[in-house]
Amino acid sequence: MNITNLFKIAFKAIGANKMRSFLTMLGIIIGVSSVIIMLALGHGAKESIKEQISDIDPAMIFISPGPDRKSGIKMTPEMQQTLTEADYKRILEENKYLSEVCPRVFCGGQLVNGNNNYTCNVTGVNGNYLKINGRSISNGAMFDEAEIQTSAKVCVIGQTIVDELFAKGVDPVGRTIRINNIPVTVIGVVNKKGRNAFDMDQDEILLMPYTTVMKRMLSQNYYNSITATASNQKLIEAAKNDIALILRNSHNIKEGDIEDFTVEALDEEVAEFDTIMNTLTLVLSLIAGISLLVGGIGIMNIMYVSVTERTREIGLRMSVGARTIDIMSQFLIESILVSVTGGLIGVLIGGGITYLARFILLNFTENHIPIAVEPWAVLLSFAICTVTGIFFGWYPAKKAANLDPIDALRYE
Repeated sequence: MNITNLFKIAFKAIGANKMRSFLTMLGIIIGVSSVIIMLALGHGAKESIKEQISDIDPAMIFISPGPDRKSGIKMTPEMQQTLTEADYKRILEENKYLSEVCPRVFCGGQLVNGNNNYTCNVTGVNGNYLKINGRSISNGAMFDEAEIQTSAKVCVIGQTIVDELFAKGVDPVGRTIRINNIPVTVIGVVNKKGRNAFDMDQDEILLMPYTTVMKRMLSQNYYNSITATASNQKLIEAAKNDIALILRNSHNIKEGDIEDFTVEALDEEVAEFDTIMNTLTLVLSLIAGISLLVGGIGIMNIMYVSVTERTREIGLRMSVGARTIDIMSQFLIESILVSVTGGLIGVLIGGGITYLARFILLNFTENHIPIAVEPWAVLLSFAICTVTGIFFGWYPAKKAANLDPIDALRYE
């Protein structure tokens, strides 16, 4: 019996029991569509993060107070105060591989302008912050070194704060707002960037000279963190080691003692996030893949039923010359067709939901996650469906092929 006839018989058998065939496919449809959606979301989240950090200097280095979180040592309040002005100055003066260095301090701020008020975080930095973080001034100017040295009461704000504190069309530059009851002059507006993949508003930003925040708002003499950038990406490791050596000397830490600071590079943070996202995507895909397993068991069950129902037909075919391989191929093809058809429907449903989600995110929210169905995900789904059809259809097909023609013809 040629392959064309086998496919015709398989299509006829599936068509004769449309509802049963559809219900058999349902597990495959749900499984494949779930896998497609999970892989698309995982890929979209990773691409969104990469897109957002593309403007940031790739050679960025983070210097944080306290020991490395991987060490398992509990962070105490004293450990959060280990980065001082002396450390900052030594890094500036003694480093060999850094192009920019920026201290950072944080505090909460209640902003008031007339009858408008808004609560946000206040970040104390120097002029290098914009370059390190890939931001720029769209209106006005950034505060300079003279304003940092005099702890000037000036600030640079993001578009969200402009919208919250000022009437539409009003230029905020040169106007005075109150931050925690301290009058501060707005001297610049940071370029608009929108929301990131975690739905965080990147325009809710308020920058002030770090000296102003430390002296006038916090009355503290330590930094919450220091960020820096290596001269180029090839020097990141050398720059990290250099910073560690400077801080060890500054803090009088002996060889073998636990460091009271942590130095990490941006690429390490990205790699760690990538690992987390890959693991999460894999776990979610495996959970979705359970539906494929259930669908496969459903296929095996229905094929068993089909073999039982068509026992006399099998005996008749064998009696007129059908070979064992013909009977086995007939039921295997039927199993694969059910599985692959279910897979195709699952891809269409999964792809449709994915692109609908992308359309909604692009047009009705500010969270522009680049969700997309990857071609390899579709190919993987079809490969899984084919293997599922073969794996779960083989045993019923083998059972059909091993029937004795005489017993099959006598079967009622």
